[in-house]
Amino acid sequence: MIYAILDLGTNTFNLLIIQTGGNKTRKILLSRKEPVKLGETGITKGIISKKAFDRGLNAIERHMKHIQDYQADHIYAYATSAIRSAGNGLEFVRLVYERFNIGIQVISGDKEAELIYRGVRQAVNMGDTKHLVLDIGGGSNELIIADSKNIYWKQSFPLGMARLLEQFRPSDPVTEEEIRIFENHFENSLENFLEAAREHKPEILIGSSGSFDTFRALLVPDAQTPPGTDSPAFIIDPEDFQKLHRRLLESNSAERLEMEGMDPMRVEMIVIAAIFVNFIVSRLGIRTMIQSDYSLKEGAVSEIIERKILSA
Repeated sequence: MIYAILDLGTNTFNLLIIQTGGNKTRKILLSRKEPVKLGETGITKGIISKKAFDRGLNAIERHMKHIQDYQADHIYAYATSAIRSAGNGLEFVRLVYERFNIGIQVISGDKEAELIYRGVRQAVNMGDTKHLVLDIGGGSNELIIADSKNIYWKQSFPLGMARLLEQFRPSDPVTEEEIRIFENHFENSLENFLEAAREHKPEILIGSSGSFDTFRALLVPDAQTPPGTDSPAFIIDPEDFQKLHRRLLESNSAERLEMEGMDPMRVEMIVIAAIFVNFIVSRLGIRTMIQSDYSLKEGAVSEIIERKILSA
């Protein structure tokens, strides 16, 4: 059986095509992404702009060519923050169904967090240790405290990088005063999370999705990656992250664009992401950081297969 999973995020539309077989085997046939910046110019107004709307539809059209090439038996599509919070989000869902015959599930922040956790635990052996799972998105950030078997606490916050970039419009390079403004905003917005962290005391941070992928690429560009290190999880030395954090804060957009490993789409947002991660790491005293290649779409595959097994 071949499944196509579409993760329709605020910054990117991701596609995973996977083949399942006997004994619960899974083979990734294709993993790709299309930049859409669905929240650009409209996310703080609660709308998807006309240009972003068109970028989204065009991205799905390109994904559909690959889905057809692989002759997927089933297509599952999940929409997250930008679409669920936009006044015209359901209009986008309707047009996708009419044009491509794809039914999109607009999932809640809680459901998004659950699927992210399901994906991350396939990449990282969490054991019985409580970890903080952090998914930095364009529209929202999901924070989950969990081990390999249980979620102890989870919440989605409207603190995505595209949303914050449009809301605060920081200088380039960002100023020390603006950094303090961001940190104060995080302190006030994350009160529930900080209380949960005091209770559960996670010391290991697992970061998933675009910002953490970019951190990894900046720390270890492809040209420097040793053979045989294509693991879905990558340990980030906290000291290396601190050096990268400072480097990003001191750079302007033109300098960041020239950094080896930089995703051009994240040139502006990566600075705020670094401030956010540094805030979390500093407040919680995080000692270990792990980047996970797996996130929502891999979690969706896990849920779909489990559901089919249970209903068989």
